[in-house]
Amino acid sequence: MNGDRDDEHSDHDERRPSASELDFWTFVELANHRLATEYGFRHQLATEVLLTLNRASNIVTYDLEAAVHRPRGLSWSGFRLLFVTWLAGPLEPKNAAVLTGMSRAAVSNLAKTLVADGLLDRSPDARDGRSVRLSLTSRGHSEMVEVFRTHNEREHEWTSVLTGTEQRILVMLLNKLITNRHQFDVRGRN
Repeated sequence: MNGDRDDEHSDHDERRPSASELDFWTFVELANHRLATEYGFRHQLATEVLLTLNRASNIVTYDLEAAVHRPRGLSWSGFRLLFVTWLAGPLEPKNAAVLTGMSRAAVSNLAKTLVADGLLDRSPDARDGRSVRLSLTSRGHSEMVEVFRTHNEREHEWTSVLTGTEQRILVMLLNKLITNRHQFDVRGRN
């Protein structure tokens, strides 16, 4: 009887792909199977949704940074801060933190680098002498117009596999996911 159990166990091991054989999708399948059968977790679809969302975000972000921003000497974070300052600025660092999803400390440190690079200007806030305002320099403005042209074409390449309707549905679903986070104690910067 013990031999039957060992055979059953070895058959189970043979059906499970080795780590070197896994790709992202077979890993998700394996993870969901094991989480349900070995550990009794019930929300496999939730796991799959968030693993996929995180994976998609990481892949797209890395591609945009590597293909568009790094060749121009910008990081993804640097681009995000310049982008919100370009379109919503001038603004206080705390507002920049909210719009970029970064911490105030990250915005402050990044602003120093972008000021030194001649892309961003920090000036005292006329209404509140204790605060500063971030704005693009003329060089920063020109750079953003130029870099966003390339960035936007790359965005289009990514999203062109979806119809316009599918893109709007995806945005709607992601907005629903984000705006309903008040239903539990979400931790985050904003």
